Amino acid sequence: MTAKIRKIAVTIEEIHAEIGRKIDPATRKAVAVAVIENPFAGAYQEDLTPLMDIGAELGALLGRKCVQALGITPDQAESFGKSAMVGENGELEHAAAILHPKLGAPLRKEVEKGAALVPSSKKMGSPGQVLDVPLGHKDAAYVRSHFDGIEVRLNDAPRANEIMVAVAVTDSGRPLPRVGGLTHADAEGKDGLR
Repeated sequence: MTAKIRKIAVTIEEIHAEIGRKIDPATRKAVAVAVIENPFAGAYQEDLTPLMDIGAELGALLGRKCVQALGITPDQAESFGKSAMVGENGELEHAAAILHPKLGAPLRKEVEKGAALVPSSKKMGSPGQVLDVPLGHKDAAYVRSHFDGIEVRLNDAPRANEIMVAVAVTDSGRPLPRVGGLTHADAEGKDGLR
């Protein structure tokens, strides 16, 4: 099964100044969201493999769109995240099926490496509701400067029988990080933690 996509939206956020200080270069985040038909809306389905396969498809597609939107090469991506919101005729397990078993590996290929777990969130919602996409360093979970997030909202999604699936990628951490811990420059990315 391939995703029946109604629409895709891509947003870039650039922070050029914070608390009166110039951020140079600007910190940048991209989020790509696909609104898809939920093939299991309104009925219990034991085998969610088709949604898992859709997750793999969307991990590659949305990750690639983020990297392209930022105008970077895959190795320049520094953090990533994923999230999904099911409409009222779906269930949270539908979001979990898309996000967890198969979305990560294709996303990692699009950002080169990606040794760390991909931060995620899932929720049930309605059109216009905010979907928060958590972010973490792609190779080393202990890089605190990259603990972040980005919001996405579409005025017409998700409809009752739809799922919004979002992937976010950044080319940097938060602006003006100063809470200590492992730095991006010192991260090894061997175990996904350090």
